[in-house]
Amino acid sequence: MTDSAKIFQPSGFSDLFSFWKSTPEAVIYAGGTELLRNRKIRLPLFTRDIISLDKIDELKKISRTERYIEIGAMVKLNQILKLGKIVPEALIKCLENIASPQLRNIATIGGNICNPDRRLDTSIPLIALDAHYELRTINSSRWISASQFASLPGPPAIMQHEILCRIRIPLEPWTFTWYKKFQNSGSIEPGGGILIVMKNQKNILSNIRVVYAGKIILREKNSESMLSGKRLPLDMKETNEFVDNWRTYLSVFDGNEDSIYPDGDGNMNYELCKTQILNFIESTLISISD
Repeated sequence: MTDSAKIFQPSGFSDLFSFWKSTPEAVIYAGGTELLRNRKIRLPLFTRDIISLDKIDELKKISRTERYIEIGAMVKLNQILKLGKIVPEALIKCLENIASPQLRNIATIGGNICNPDRRLDTSIPLIALDAHYELRTINSSRWISASQFASLPGPPAIMQHEILCRIRIPLEPWTFTWYKKFQNSGSIEPGGGILIVMKNQKNILSNIRVVYAGKIILREKNSESMLSGKRLPLDMKETNEFVDNWRTYLSVFDGNEDSIYPDGDGNMNYELCKTQILNFIESTLISISD
C-alpha cells in the first residue's frame, strides 16, 4: 500500500456513504480477488483509498422464505455452497466450477456480480433464475433484475456511489439443469460459461432458458419461446431448429469476437467458442429428444 492510500472499514451504511462522499474516488473492496488479480507482488500496492465492506454485518445475512432465498452481497461463495439443497441447483453447479476452494473462501457473490470488465460466473444462473439485486445509495435503494444489471456491453448497471446489498433468488423448481464452463486455450482466463435450465410438467416442456456469459451476456429468447409447450421427448427437427436459431444469433458477432471473449485478448478462437456453445446446446437437447 502506498503512503497516501487509506483503508476504511465502516461498520454500517451511514459510515460508508459518509466516507465515500468525502472521498469520492475511493474503491469498494469486497473479497478483493479482482483487485488483487494477476498481481505478482506479495503485498498489494493500492494507489487509491479503499472502502472495505467486511465489517458491515447486514451485507453478510442469508434469509429464506417459501418463495425465495436472499443472500447478502458479502457472503462468501463457499458459504453459499455449504447451504446445500436450499440453493437452486443452477447456482450450485456454477459455484462449484469457480476457481479453487481457497479462492471461494475469499470471493464474495457481490464482488463476482459487480466485476466492471466482464460477466463472471454467477451472472449466468442468476439471470436464468430471474434473480433481482438490491442497490443502495446514501438516500435511496432500488431493485433491478439480474438481466437488466448485466445484459448490456460495458460495466454493470450500477450508478456512481451505489452498492449492491443483497441478491433475491426465486426458489422456483426446475426439472433439468446443465452447466458447462469453457477454458481459453493457452490462457489462464476462463472462456465463459453456459447454462441450460428446463421445466417439464407432465412431459410438456413448459420453460427453457439458455444463458451464456463471457464479456457479455448471450441469450436468444425467441428460441426459448419456440420450444415452450413442446412435448418431451423433443422431435429431432425441433432440436435442429433450436440449434440453427442459435447459430444465426451467434453469426451477428462474426468479426467482432472481442465483444464475446471474457478477457478480450484473442486467446480463444472465436469459431471454437461458437462451436463449443452450439455443441453444448445440441448435445443437451439430443439427450431429451427422440
